[in-house]
Amino acid sequence: MGQAKLGDKVRVHYKLFLNDGTIFDSSLEREPLEFVIGEGMVIPGFENAVIGMNEGETKNISLHPEDAYGPYRNDLVFVVGRSMVPPDIDPQVGMGLQVRSPKGIINVIITDVTDNTITLDGNHPLAGKELNFEVRLLNIL
Repeated sequence: MGQAKLGDKVRVHYKLFLNDGTIFDSSLEREPLEFVIGEGMVIPGFENAVIGMNEGETKNISLHPEDAYGPYRNDLVFVVGRSMVPPDIDPQVGMGLQVRSPKGIINVIITDVTDNTITLDGNHPLAGKELNFEVRLLNIL
């Protein structure tokens, strides 16, 4: 049994907790997560935490936003006229949409709806949050 290193393909189970103890995501009820260390398939802090782990080992890690989904960026929040949304869509707070931007298609969440405007947030839902993981390295493939 070796230690996980750069370039290894690994299988892990994880639980993701927010600081208030809420479980945001878990792989325990589905297939384990597989990724190659160093290919950027997962957030940097998660990938770095797996380096050096042994098969069967469990580790608890806390990641600051810069090692996860980055800081919350106010410049990714914008207000558009309600007329910008196609008439067949009934905009609701919490609804996800894809919009065109100068940088291509981005995913946004509707955070506010008025009679005339819709506020869209292009931040990842976990941007600006500290993330806590329980990671178990199942296999080095």
